[in-house]
Amino acid sequence: MSSTPAGTQRDAGSLRPITRGRVRTSDRVHDELMSAIRTLRIPPGASLSETELSARLQVSRTPLREAIARLVDSGLVSVIPQVGTTVGRISLRDVEEARFVRESLEVSAFAVACGKADRGVDACRALLADQARYRADEDLAGFFDADEALHEQIFVISGYHGAWTVMQPMKVQLDRLRRLAQPDIGSVGDLIEEHAAIVDALEAGDVAGGQRILRAHIGRVRRYAPTLREQYPDYFTD
Repeated sequence: MSSTPAGTQRDAGSLRPITRGRVRTSDRVHDELMSAIRTLRIPPGASLSETELSARLQVSRTPLREAIARLVDSGLVSVIPQVGTTVGRISLRDVEEARFVRESLEVSAFAVACGKADRGVDACRALLADQARYRADEDLAGFFDADEALHEQIFVISGYHGAWTVMQPMKVQLDRLRRLAQPDIGSVGDLIEEHAAIVDALEAGDVAGGQRILRAHIGRVRRYAPTLREQYPDYFTD
């Protein structure tokens, strides 16, 4: 029997209304639903009601259906005629593939970043301070965002930020598992220590040492995935 992890919801109640802007409404709806799925604000297996989503997001059915169609194409949502629309469950095969891609790209970006003469790590140090503050405040959502921003900064320093951007759609499955694995603020301390070691290696230009830490850090998912699948069986497909 599965339980609901802290900080997750089983409905779309936490969706943010879509405001007017220059970006197409369907794109903004897609981004909001993608974010909600990625962060488990809408958990795996949840039913999606067009009526409810339209009301929550304050948009008409047309852009909503366009956004859902894109999520179906990406495998994050399934639509079964006469049954309904549901959020896809987590595939551990997809998680492992995303881990492989992320590790391959990030250790390469780290090596390039270490070769930069102007590899200032001030932004990384600031993000480490943010992570420590979020830990003290028991703000897991804030910590996760600062965690992501720190890893993104490696790509920024390397000059290959586009690789980070391209990786994001594939990384959704991996991010959902990571969110599921962080219901306890007590586990954050180890992650911050690893982040600090990565930044130290980057500042020192220690390619081998930093890559070793990165591989272990990103590979954490392999250790906790089986336990999470057992704890939340309704969230997984395989």
